[in-house]
This record gives sequence, C-alpha cells and structure tokens, in this order.
Amino acid sequence: MTASETWQWPMAELSAGSANLILLGIILSISIGVDALARRWHLPRISLLVLVGVVWAMVQQLLLGQDGSAPLGAMSEPLIHLALVLVSFLLGGELTVARLRRNGWLMVAISLSIVLSGALLVGVGLWLLGFPLVVVVALAAISVATEPAEISDEVQARGDDRLRARLLMGMVAVDDAWGILLFGLAIALLGWQLTGDGSLALAYAGWELGGALLLGLAIGLPAAWLTGRLRPGEPTQVEAFALILLLTGFSTWLDVSGLLAAMLAGALVANFSSHHTRSFRQIEHIEWPFLVFFFVLSGAHVDLDYMGAALWLTLAYIVLRLAGRLMGGALGVQLTGRGGELPRDIGLALTPQAGIAMGMALLVVERFPEHRSLLLSAVVASTVVFEVIGPFLIRRVLR
Repeated sequence: MTASETWQWPMAELSAGSANLILLGIILSISIGVDALARRWHLPRISLLVLVGVVWAMVQQLLLGQDGSAPLGAMSEPLIHLALVLVSFLLGGELTVARLRRNGWLMVAISLSIVLSGALLVGVGLWLLGFPLVVVVALAAISVATEPAEISDEVQARGDDRLRARLLMGMVAVDDAWGILLFGLAIALLGWQLTGDGSLALAYAGWELGGALLLGLAIGLPAAWLTGRLRPGEPTQVEAFALILLLTGFSTWLDVSGLLAAMLAGALVANFSSHHTRSFRQIEHIEWPFLVFFFVLSGAHVDLDYMGAALWLTLAYIVLRLAGRLMGGALGVQLTGRGGELPRDIGLALTPQAGIAMGMALLVVERFPEHRSLLLSAVVASTVVFEVIGPFLIRRVLR
C-alpha cells in the first residue's frame, strides 16, 4: 500500500438479503428472552411476540417515518404462509377416526353449535353496528378459530381425564376445521358479491376450495404411505419439511386454500400411516421458529394510525365473540342432553385465539387491501386480549 492510498473497511454494502437474515436472527434472539419472561411471570408468550411486532411497527412509523409494511419485505409473505401450513397440518393430525369414535357425535354437535351461534352473533352484531361488509364477514369467520396450545397446556398440566377435558381437546381441532371451511366459503362469497361477475367468482371459489381438497389428497395420500419408510417408525425432519414446503408452494402457485389442503393432508397422514406413530413429531420440532416469525410479523403489519379508529370494532368483536361462545356452548350442552355432566359455559374454554385467526386476517387483507389497517388492528388487539383472559376461562370450565 502506497502512502497516497487510504485504507478502506473491506465490507460490502449491506444488501437486502443480508439485512433480512440479520433481522431473522434478531427476531429469534428476542424470542428467547420473551420465552424466559413468559415462563417467569406466567404471561402468554404469543401475545408478547405480537407486541414485539407492534413495537417494531411503532419504530417504523413514529421514529423512522416509514409505513406499516412488513419488516422483511418480500420474505414476509412466504414465511407467513409456511407457518399457517405448519399449524393447519398439525391440526389435521388431531382429526383421527379413533378420536372421533370416542365421543365424536357429542364433540361435533357441541362444536357445531358453538361455531354457528358464534359466527352468526358476531356477523349480525357487527352488521347492525354499521361496519363494512368485508370486515363483518371476515370477523364472523375468523371468530370461529381457536388456539389449541393454551387448552392443551391447561388440560395436560391438570392431568384431567374427565369428559369435559377430553371434549375440549377434540373440539379444538374440529373447531378450527369448521373455521377453515367457513373462512374459505366466506371469502369466496365475498368475492362473488363484490366483483359483480357471479359466474367467474363462483368458478374461482369452487377452484379455491375444490383445488385445495385435490391438493391435500394428492400430497396427503402418498405421504401417508411414504413417510417413515426410510427409517421405520421415525420419519426424518427432511421428510417432514419437504411435505410442508410442497403444500405451501403448490397452494400458493395454484391459488388454492393452503389451510384446507394442509389440514386434509394432515388428517390423511394421521389416519392412514399405520406403519409408524410419529408422523408429526418432527414437524412439531421445527414449528416454533416459524411461528415466532409469524407472530412478530403479524404485529408488525399493524398501522398505528388506525388503532384508535379500530377501538370500537375491537371492543364489539370481543364482546360479541365471548357472548357467542357462551351461548353456543350452553345451547350445545342442552341439545345433547348432557347438562348434568358438562358445564353450560364450556364454550368459554374455546376463547383463546392466535395463529389461525391472525393468518386468516392477513389472507383477507391480501385480497381486500382497502380494509387492511382496520381489520388487522382489531384482530391483533383482540388476540392479545383473548390470549390474556383465555387461561382463566379454561380453568373456570375445567373446575
């Protein structure tokens, strides 16, 4: 080096790809602290992760002067879809014939009563209050979804094997199955109503739902036979991850419901892979990092300018959903004649909401971006509330 030459730092300009990888590492690092904090103070870690995303949105909008766009840019959408497919596949694994045979008719009857009563009450109530049609229909469908993790944790922690506990464990999976079906139908009907081209919208809706069923069959049936063959009884993470990536990629490419396709594939693998019993263990091992990204990104999508405008919508949605859960559970218990064995407020145990609900909201705003800020603000805020009060309501029902 000559005297006239100046030394320069041998580091290239930070590219978007490098920045995204660093940000993913920061999110996972923060999640470790969030998990420790949640365990120490008995706080809902999902709500804390969502709040991390909201803080990110606050920094973007208030300090950096940027809009409420996703912090990972183009990487945000694939990660969100991947996390939703993971959750839906695991939920499908809960829909086994053995479980349905045990108390299937009772579980389905009460769950259906809660779903129909809750969706109807939320939809009619929000419509009478004058909110936009897209928001009304979307929240009515989203209200059906339930977060299974909190219910499972509470039941297992208490070692409860009574009828009410067994029903709750089964109803969570059935509840989300109804929710995914109702959501797909509701969004299809919304498209039909708002486009004005009935035949085209109906054909699109038929493809979105019917194509999802075909995709679930096309991937689920071969997977039920193939998975675990290379190492009998122990499917590897490579097999599990390949299955999830295929479902995510093909559902996005074919423009069909990835949630429905993944749930059907999960149910097929759970019911037909009789050569081993660990179909879902490897997926459970890789699920949490993607859910961390999902919850943080969901919070980061919030537009803080609309938080105040969404206040009345959020409060109305919370009250109507709680009332619908309570009313539907009481009606289901009454219709099945099990009032002596089951609490009439059993529907309140299905209050927690998280991944599926926020994922549905993100899917709605992809199709109807004009309602993005209002809908996401309401769903994120209500999710935090439901995650906080959910454990108390579950314990009340189990007592």
